[in-house]
Amino acid sequence: MDNTIFPLVASTLRMAAPLIFTAIGAVFAERSGVVNIGLDGMMIMGAFFAVLGSKMYGPITGILFAMLAGGVMATIHAFLSINLRADQIISGTAINLFATALASFLIGPIFKTGGQTDLVKGLSYDLPGFLEKVPILKDLNWFVIGAFILVFVANFVLFKTPLGLRIRAVGEHPSAADTLGINVYKMRYLCVILSGILAGLGGAALSIGLTPVYKDGMVAGRGFIALAAMIFGNWKPVGTMWACLLFAFGNAFQIQAQGFTMIRLPNELYSSIPYILTMLALAGFVGKTTAPRADGQPYIKGQR
Repeated sequence: MDNTIFPLVASTLRMAAPLIFTAIGAVFAERSGVVNIGLDGMMIMGAFFAVLGSKMYGPITGILFAMLAGGVMATIHAFLSINLRADQIISGTAINLFATALASFLIGPIFKTGGQTDLVKGLSYDLPGFLEKVPILKDLNWFVIGAFILVFVANFVLFKTPLGLRIRAVGEHPSAADTLGINVYKMRYLCVILSGILAGLGGAALSIGLTPVYKDGMVAGRGFIALAAMIFGNWKPVGTMWACLLFAFGNAFQIQAQGFTMIRLPNELYSSIPYILTMLALAGFVGKTTAPRADGQPYIKGQR
């Protein structure tokens, strides 16, 4: 039994890390009033540039490259959504399409291959000795530990600090926040860029944290699953974490289920489990969660 349960739990935790980073980023963006549909593209950029940075200088540099790449894409989305007041859904969709094409294009001239980069050095699994003695933890890396620390840091910042109060204020009633002297544009820029940095980190957790390679299609809609987790978690970091664990469990289970010998089902059916879970979760929670009141609404200073 342990030979089945421990690997399944460890796999769930590893696969949850990219979702948690990205979904917490989504929480910050939407709590400030900006919808970031472009998380999938930011994860793609993070995954690709993490591999590139790791190839050049090592995995730590790869992580920094990933965060920078995600932040740059988020800055573009912030400029379009906040300054130009473009439709946030269209802007995010454009980011996704652009990132997918850019990563695919760059593989050729940089790695001299098609559709997939070279294998690079991944993030070390070397944890402190006392952690490695725990059966589940010995199969984890620092991305997983960092993701769970982030959840509680984000929860503290959003609900226990003046900064978190300002973020929530501009997402609920930006004109009232502006009246009180809070710079709505600045807060929204901060949160959207942070969401991109975290999505880039999520992409790095997916590439150099799991399989130290980037290939076309490897993100596989995880940015959208992270958005679903945020909604499922009611725009709260801890609830979002539990939703990410649920979806990650579905992903980990489908991988193990493909090796079942007693029940023979098409592998495609097993592969669809995470996406079926996402649809069921959203269908069950439609109308039962409450988004920030100004979510997705551009702010025009002086307009009530």
